[in-house]
Amino acid sequence: MTSSDLSIDDQLSSAASSYDSDEEYQLAQREWEESLGQLQQLVAAVLLPFFGKWLGRRWSHIVYARYLRVGLGKAFFFGTTPQA
Repeated sequence: MTSSDLSIDDQLSSAASSYDSDEEYQLAQREWEESLGQLQQLVAAVLLPFFGKWLGRRWSHIVYARYLRVGLGKAFFFGTTPQA
């Protein structure tokens, strides 16, 4: 083989390896996006309802304690007026 044949073979092999790396990059990118989608589904289906339930219960305890302390009047909604 001549030197020009070797350079063509080298160019073809480098082009093939860059094609493989591009293909691998695209595959890795698709897997990454799929992982992010699964994580978003986990957050939406498990974590948000859990924290919503926790915050709702916490808020209901706070509101019920306020109701027991001041009753269900203006003071419950607007706060107590400072006593002079």
